Amino acid sequence: MLDISLLFQEVEDPRRSNATRHDLHEMLTIALLSTLSGGEGCVDMELFGRAKEPFLRRFLRLEHGIPSHDAVSNLFRALDPAGLEKARARLAAGWAARLGGDVVAVDGKALRRSFEDAASRSPLHLVQAFSTQAKLVLAQVEVDGKSNEIPALPRLLELLDVEGRLVTADAMHAQRDAAAAVTAKGGDYVLALKGNQET
Repeated sequence: MLDISLLFQEVEDPRRSNATRHDLHEMLTIALLSTLSGGEGCVDMELFGRAKEPFLRRFLRLEHGIPSHDAVSNLFRALDPAGLEKARARLAAGWAARLGGDVVAVDGKALRRSFEDAASRSPLHLVQAFSTQAKLVLAQVEVDGKSNEIPALPRLLELLDVEGRLVTADAMHAQRDAAAAVTAKGGDYVLALKGNQET
């Protein structure tokens, strides 16, 4: 069983020492459980915490009670997204590992409404690893705005355990370096090819 208290141990607390009334790991645990229960924002996280406080006190100290939505919002604005993504990836990988024999599908996505025409900003582009058996995103990394998905794949694989798994990707990743990165981590690969690609 996954120990939630260990899940966030590598997430650094960005708050100043005088602004740490609530324990970081407890706040993140409430946020995770709220999200898994369908919560969509900081207000939902506070409401979930208040509604489930007796249950949460079984495994959380909650020395200062349930954090307010403002406290949760301030925390998430200050958190390093990379550290939080690593924790989320560990959680997803733990669930997927229990299923075994998984296929990991790698694909790039441009997020809708993540751009501004007036500011000439491009949409946020991510490369994601999706567990086809668990039906969840195992990890994701941002594609550098001046690049493409190819250099993002090795960074994505750093977040994953693909040993004994099959990694699939589209023709953009049909590169020797991509194949080598997957096999170096103990995985196998199926990469799509286009007729105009060299062997």
